[in-house]
Amino acid sequence: MPQKNIRLEVMQFLEKKVDSFVDQFLIPVEKIWQPSDLLPNSEEDNFMEEVKELREIAKDLPYDFWVVMVGDTITEEALPTYESWLMEVEGVDNEGRNGWSKWVRQWTGEENRHGDLLNKYLYLSGRVNMREVEVTTQHLINDGFDIGTGKDPYKNFVYTSFQELATYVSHNRVSQIAKQYGDKKLSKLCKLIAGDEMRHHHAYSEFVNQIFKVDPSEMMLAFQYMMKQKITMPAHFLRESGEKISTAFEEFSNSAQKIGVYTASDYVDIMQKLIEKWEIDKIGNLTAEAEKARDYLMKLPERMAKISERLVLPDETKVFKWVQPALVR
Repeated sequence: MPQKNIRLEVMQFLEKKVDSFVDQFLIPVEKIWQPSDLLPNSEEDNFMEEVKELREIAKDLPYDFWVVMVGDTITEEALPTYESWLMEVEGVDNEGRNGWSKWVRQWTGEENRHGDLLNKYLYLSGRVNMREVEVTTQHLINDGFDIGTGKDPYKNFVYTSFQELATYVSHNRVSQIAKQYGDKKLSKLCKLIAGDEMRHHHAYSEFVNQIFKVDPSEMMLAFQYMMKQKITMPAHFLRESGEKISTAFEEFSNSAQKIGVYTASDYVDIMQKLIEKWEIDKIGNLTAEAEKARDYLMKLPERMAKISERLVLPDETKVFKWVQPALVR
């Protein structure tokens, strides 16, 4: 039987548990925080005073910080791309509104709040060129992305397990830096976003864990495949106005590394965490090919760590159109 059909059978088997996944890992709309809970209330008479205070505190945050904030915001704002991609995954039936499509819609609903919140904060802060940010966001949605998973649910769940943990790290670090600069409100909102990302990471990694129980060899090979080709960040087609897709994402990543928001060592740490979370060393009933894949995966973090130690960042920081140095200290 072709592996494609086995994957579909596994997805249909796990679909019976989707409602429990929704209850365990997502929060009902009426109970979860909304962006307006964390920003100055435009209905209140003291709105302008609160905005003025927000802008004053924001003045102290450095250039690389704003670059990372903008990059994080644009990544979150490109959610239509991610939802449409996941709806194409084998076993997800949007037309039939099956359990998996319900998961994707409700996961998207939670994630959508992140871009709304960050976008409004950036707008109120006065620290960035919002039109340039908006142009980049539209380009990113227009260009889409290719994360190398195809429609394979196994590869997609490895990707989302990794990516959700990476976004947790990024938002959590931004929260810590904002707190160091005395911006407690920004710190709180980034920490809340990070909390969502961690819940979503637990969800997708549990999907992988469930697949390992019923189709261990193919799941192991999918994990190896994704680690071999490296996890591509969802905004890897990032570009500014008037430019083609080039090195913008790499330059954004350099700013993130310089300020310590997301580094090469974080990439290795996440890989190690997934290996431990899924107890790769203990999984049995593997084919000879899957055993080789396991051996490769167990040795990979140490190899990648040595490579990351040799990474040298450029001295010069790219001046993005989103954030002009004159606007920040």
